Amino acid sequence: MLEIVRIPVLSDNYVWLVHEPESQETMVVDPAVADPVLAEAEKRGWQITQIWNTHWHPDHTGGNQAIKDATGCHITGPKAEQERIPTLDSKVRGGDSVKLGDVEAQVLDVPAHTAGHIAFHIASENVVFVGDTLFAMGCGRLFEGTAEQMFENMQKLSRLPGETSVYCAHEYTQSNGEYALVAEPDNEALRHRMNEVVAARARGEATVPTTIALEQATNPFMRATSAAELAERRSAKDNF
Repeated sequence: MLEIVRIPVLSDNYVWLVHEPESQETMVVDPAVADPVLAEAEKRGWQITQIWNTHWHPDHTGGNQAIKDATGCHITGPKAEQERIPTLDSKVRGGDSVKLGDVEAQVLDVPAHTAGHIAFHIASENVVFVGDTLFAMGCGRLFEGTAEQMFENMQKLSRLPGETSVYCAHEYTQSNGEYALVAEPDNEALRHRMNEVVAARARGEATVPTTIALEQATNPFMRATSAAELAERRSAKDNF
């Protein structure tokens, strides 16, 4: 059973520290910075052996080199973005697999936010690390790709089991939900969820991870019925 720890950094990023107790391996997903990650691992007596990057943006890779210098860890990330992540040791693409101890993750291609964005799906644990592709009630901005690609990403992720825990990289839930209510004002599940989110944030609590099932019920981008509808909603959200 993986132990997954949320480390809040910068203004709204989450770095995920993932420990596999049998092998004693510890992995970091998308370290924006190094110091809080190294401190959390040390506090728990965990040795960081790997970093998994979902895409090249500096708020996901900025801690790579310092963590590697401190631990000698092995860094895995998207082959399509290797020139923009010079710290990579292993370059992967959709269909490849990576391991933390004996726990295996399948690599999914999910381009659009960046051209080579990937996700890591650990089926045995019902866990997926999605970087900036899928958010609670939102999706990533289309910086380097198209609405058609993001629509396909939403379809691909929605085919995962509903109980799959979705570990995204930002605390965007409340602002995403405010737009979602405009996109789907008659969505009862969405209104109920937003009440819970507002209360949680008022208490200073995190709202992720989420689940595939919850996103299927309340996320206007996962619920879009076509690439055109997703494009319309993404444009509206960008200007919201």
